[in-house]
Amino acid sequence: MKVAVVGATGMVGEVMLKVLAERNFPITELLLVASERSVGKRLTFKDKEHTVIGLADAVAAKPEIAIFSAGGGTSLEWAPKFAEVGTTVIDNSSAWRMDPSKKLVVPEINANELTKTDKIIANPNCSTIQMVMALAPLHEKYKMKRVVVSTYQSVSGTGVKAVKQLENEIAGIDGEMAYPYPIGRNALPHCDVFEDNGYTKEEMKLAREPQKIFNDRTFSVTATAVRIPTAGGHSESVNVEFENDFNLSDVRKLLHETSGIVVQDNTDTNTYPMPIYAHDKDDVFVGRLRRDETQPNTLNMWIVADNLRKGAATNAVQIGEYLIENKLV
Repeated sequence: MKVAVVGATGMVGEVMLKVLAERNFPITELLLVASERSVGKRLTFKDKEHTVIGLADAVAAKPEIAIFSAGGGTSLEWAPKFAEVGTTVIDNSSAWRMDPSKKLVVPEINANELTKTDKIIANPNCSTIQMVMALAPLHEKYKMKRVVVSTYQSVSGTGVKAVKQLENEIAGIDGEMAYPYPIGRNALPHCDVFEDNGYTKEEMKLAREPQKIFNDRTFSVTATAVRIPTAGGHSESVNVEFENDFNLSDVRKLLHETSGIVVQDNTDTNTYPMPIYAHDKDDVFVGRLRRDETQPNTLNMWIVADNLRKGAATNAVQIGEYLIENKLV
């Protein structure tokens, strides 16, 4: 299996390589691909050095799978070129997510929709992935009507520059700013750019993507996305109204039995999900399960995951694993 990682020198690309190694992804030839300024760099994968190559050379090599984490513009230009030579592209940017001709996939939920003809597959937004992972079994049993989500997102979701800004602020160093304001000792209700409706792009991803993943427009999602000074891991406060009533013990059991979900929900021992414990893990952690006492059939929950792993790299690698296992590449 010839595999290309596009954006290999970036923050998500580095995690992608780590996850591919950890999971023993079946690679016979690895192509590490980046922008022209990174071509010629040497990166190590499984104790072997590889030279970074450019996009044109990677297309010419005709890999079976190309995992992209290189930004929307690069994906829009180059994913079709890979697809034309028979490569299946798994794209981590927002470029193709809402394209009606492309699948938006969380393997545990809707990988069974994939076919050999899907040559560009979209990886959902990091905040969306962890939310739908927790909501999927509940939606199946109780049927969602409305979801209200507030996010508490790590600076790592913005990239290396934002992580450096936080580190500089902690160290008392004046440096380059990724955000319009300080992030240390602060919370910025501003993830991505603002749209005409007053919501940010991040908030609208959370509103639109779950409907596509579940192939269901009978429920709605409204979101407020906030950036906080944590170095890794996104957290979400989720309020979900169902059509049918539920029992809290049944909800806990259902989530506990769901692959990829870890329930941490014991207030007697102060057990609840936190980014510090989700770091470097592939599971989605769920806790603070309680009824909304202001209206019927409504649940409050707290969801945490490592945004660079299940929220990005791991989900993409799992899509690749599904394609191979089901002989779709």
